[in-house]
Amino acid sequence: MINFSLSPEQVLLQKKARDFAQSEIKSNADKIYQSKDPNIAPWDFCKGVFHKGAELGFTSLLLPQEYGGMGKKCVDFVLVQEELGAADVTIACSYFNLTASMSLFVTRGGTEQQRQRILSYVNSGAPHLFSAAESEPNVATSDIFCPIPDSKIGMRTLAQRDGDSYVLYGNKSGLITNGGIADAYFILARTSLDVPMRESLSMFYVPADTPGLSFGKRTEMIGWKPSHHAEIHLDNVRVPLDHLIGQEGQAGVLLGMLPEVAIGLAASYVGLARAAYEYALDYAKQRVSWGKPLIEHQAVALKLADMMVNTQAARLMVWDAAYTADTNPQVAATVKAPAAKTFAVDVAIKNAQTAMEIFGGYGTTTECQAGKLLNDAWIGYSCDFTRDILRLGLVNFM
Repeated sequence: MINFSLSPEQVLLQKKARDFAQSEIKSNADKIYQSKDPNIAPWDFCKGVFHKGAELGFTSLLLPQEYGGMGKKCVDFVLVQEELGAADVTIACSYFNLTASMSLFVTRGGTEQQRQRILSYVNSGAPHLFSAAESEPNVATSDIFCPIPDSKIGMRTLAQRDGDSYVLYGNKSGLITNGGIADAYFILARTSLDVPMRESLSMFYVPADTPGLSFGKRTEMIGWKPSHHAEIHLDNVRVPLDHLIGQEGQAGVLLGMLPEVAIGLAASYVGLARAAYEYALDYAKQRVSWGKPLIEHQAVALKLADMMVNTQAARLMVWDAAYTADTNPQVAATVKAPAAKTFAVDVAIKNAQTAMEIFGGYGTTTECQAGKLLNDAWIGYSCDFTRDILRLGLVNFM
């Protein structure tokens, strides 16, 4: 029999995440959104929040206990991410989901020496913010999925072996999450531009203080105001050979070993969908039209019912993907994770849009949160690959 009930331990974990999200994430996110300073540095507000969350174990939730982590399952992870996403999807995705997931590249694809060295921060009490650098200017990130064996297609960032080091050259686009503020970067680069990208794409661990690594100005986005995205420039960035994660040409395999990135992102967007529903529901109970609360008008009541149903459907899809990640990672990575991510984002967009409708004219003002939720929701459409490329990928496994 299928059991959807949470264990007492999971209920406590969920409550801990909810309390933290409401007391720390929401208050700091509100300060960022309410600021009129065009030069605001969101990380100044979020760094303390990130460190407090790391102390609670939210960034090491998935790490095995032998490396200082909590040794939890992906199902536990999505419970946390939904609560963080309900408070602010940007902080949940940019800082907590990305860092918690990226560390698994090391546990699953790295050597024991790399695990001990790179993950030592967990026991040191000095939280590390991670970033994944894939996107490049004038190169579609979806080229990763291109089956055409043409060496001219794909990323141009190059990593050349030179004695006991690799030297990295190239540029990453202004869409790199945590670019310029992360403590370390997982950078995708090709070890040869003369063979197809699938055979040459490799992953390198690059600490932020590595000489030759520099960053552009912060990218302004329509939403995700608490985030920090920036270009990355690699000018003769030299790293030791043991900073290669896995083998040369295995980056695609490593990406396929990490369904948690998309699943955690999906859970965060379930949180946004839930927040939009609860926000609209509260307003509909208080706002009066034609002598009665909006919720007593069938047109509004039906909208709210759809929001609730869609949120529940997205949550169950995410839970299923998380369970599959713990039991059958390959199916999770190829089918369940992309399906859950695209559906959860679709629901978040729809719920935020419906909230705008319920709020009417007030929903178009900056004082109302509905517009902010909608802008944040739309960013999820192309975050961690676009909805279209992920859905096209599902066709290969039907």
